[in-house]
Amino acid sequence: MSKIPELFGTMVFNDSVMKERLPKDTYKALKKTVDDGESLKPETANVVANAMKDWAVEKGATHYTHWFQPMTGITAEKHDSFITPAPGGGIIMEFSGKELIKGEPDASSFPSGGIRATFEARGYTAWDPTSYAFIKDGTLCIPTAFCAYGGEALDKKTPLLRSMEAISKQAVRILKLFGKDVSRVYSTVGPEQEYFLIDTKVFEKRKDLIYCGRTLFGAPAPKGQELDDHYFGQLKPRVSEFMKELDEELWKLGILAKTKHNEVAPAQHELAPIFTTTNIATDHNQLTMEMMKLVAARHGMTCLLHEKPFEGINGSGKHNNWSIATNTGENLLEPGKSPYDNAQFLVFLCAVISAVHKHQDLLRISAASAGNDHRLGANEAPPAIISMFLGSELMAVLDAIKDDSDYKNKKRETMKVGVTALPEFPKDSTDRNRTSPFAFTGNKFEFRTLGSNDSIACANIMINTIVADELERFADELEKADDFMDAVHDLVKNCITEHYDIIFNGNGYSDEWVAEAERRGLLNLKTTPDALPYYIHPENLELFKRHGVYNETEMHARYEILMEEYSKVINIEALTMVDMVKKDYIPSISEYQRSLCDTILSKREVCESIPCETEKNILSRVAQLADSIYAKNAELDNAIKNVPSEKSATEIAFYYKDEVIGKMEELRKMVDEVEAEADREFWPVPSYGDIIFSVK
Repeated sequence: MSKIPELFGTMVFNDSVMKERLPKDTYKALKKTVDDGESLKPETANVVANAMKDWAVEKGATHYTHWFQPMTGITAEKHDSFITPAPGGGIIMEFSGKELIKGEPDASSFPSGGIRATFEARGYTAWDPTSYAFIKDGTLCIPTAFCAYGGEALDKKTPLLRSMEAISKQAVRILKLFGKDVSRVYSTVGPEQEYFLIDTKVFEKRKDLIYCGRTLFGAPAPKGQELDDHYFGQLKPRVSEFMKELDEELWKLGILAKTKHNEVAPAQHELAPIFTTTNIATDHNQLTMEMMKLVAARHGMTCLLHEKPFEGINGSGKHNNWSIATNTGENLLEPGKSPYDNAQFLVFLCAVISAVHKHQDLLRISAASAGNDHRLGANEAPPAIISMFLGSELMAVLDAIKDDSDYKNKKRETMKVGVTALPEFPKDSTDRNRTSPFAFTGNKFEFRTLGSNDSIACANIMINTIVADELERFADELEKADDFMDAVHDLVKNCITEHYDIIFNGNGYSDEWVAEAERRGLLNLKTTPDALPYYIHPENLELFKRHGVYNETEMHARYEILMEEYSKVINIEALTMVDMVKKDYIPSISEYQRSLCDTILSKREVCESIPCETEKNILSRVAQLADSIYAKNAELDNAIKNVPSEKSATEIAFYYKDEVIGKMEELRKMVDEVEAEADREFWPVPSYGDIIFSVK
């Protein structure tokens, strides 16, 4: 491997490459577009496009694509070559500013939630110059936004960029009141990515893994994660080689892959990057998930990104480490040392506290999916109840402000915001709380509810927008104050008092917390269909419209898309179960029963007195289960066929939740019970033990 500094970003048209290859005036114009949002003139775009093409061709690229993130949850790309016919039957390699700035992929087959009819094909991709172009598989990839003919956002990137503008606008207002000369504020994210690696030969023998990304059947292996011997354990050779190559591929793409280790469950691992601006972090996380799958395949392994691939062992999440920083490099969630800075910190902290309390529904929605429903609240992930962890030291400060009491630490200090210095907080002044959905971790918040397969765009759209809304309210109040610091003190105190119930520093996994959360009036939206209707509540429609993040049409569209996606996922899983039972399990169970019968008959042929009670008992038990499996499979099949297709997306989703999932769980239990009884040679698919310990 090359030296990392020499390797890093070699496939990225980054700032240093642009500075080297672009004329000074062009580079300055592009930087103004990136930093200040100024529009790019056509002549400037042409120069940038030509330099980008020349660089890409030198790197071996033959095509370009507008790389975007539709509502499918994955990325999309349509490849066009650089070739243009030349006189004499030859070609030249060309790429214009027009082609750079705008593309026109067919939008008819992407989810739109009713924004457009199926026969309406036109859609546009628009270059996002704030995210660097890169080369992947011999293609120049240009990060873009994706919108419909009427301008409505059809992707996850466009509203994310809008939300970043919203929080920047309101945060700058607050900072100017504190005398800060700041022109822009950025939300930043570092998403930790969990995943499983299994041998591809085993993967290919499981229809459920192929079609659904998770096992629909499977009895527990004799050994799982009970000994905690996998967490941070020594990497297996194949895994180590995979991780080395993955790091190298990510570094080439300018992705700040930093930490790698084994996770809790067998075959489970984690990769964590260094934080960066939210839109770039979102792009990078999508690329990371793609690269994980590609690199794993090269090593004869399959990367599973499903939130709960295996029943009974930990699923995979994606911790979203969110913060906000100025264009001058100041982290606004850093407690600081001086009274003034601490007052500023408390204003931004309170904006987050009040935002999370008021908009628990939106944060829950951002992590809502059929896959993640299996994981949340399973003593391995935060519950579906949204709460915040602040730690004992910070809570002591907030309590003192709320109660107008002495802050008790090394010395007694009367707490008045902006008058007496708050204590200095070391970054790790308190223990982490792994059970909290939204935990303060020194200078950032860790949103832990996201599933491993989620795009981080939705969660950060929600966080940016709800915090922007609170900052707007704070700015409106503080801008008209006669005494600024008194107004800050009152605002902070009132905020802590009003939103105290969202803060919980205890065990979020406990049954006691569920009861306590209900007493506090916190939402407990256990499933995706329960959560999604909050998307289109009038106050939420107004919130996003007010900040220019979504219009009402875009909100309703996303609601429809997510409800439909939930139903489609459950439908695929149910159909796969029925198919596996009919074509794999019942024939194998019948064959096993025949073998038991043959054994009994053979014994009796030799001697009537030879005991056959073992075989007879097993046969009786398996035969009963086989009949129950057949009947339950027929019930499930019938439930699928009776889906009320004429109903709304909401009604269909609730039908799957109420009428289908329960039957799936019952069927699985029966099949798993037979697996625990059956002779291994008759079982049609690899067992859990075969799968999770398949990589040596």
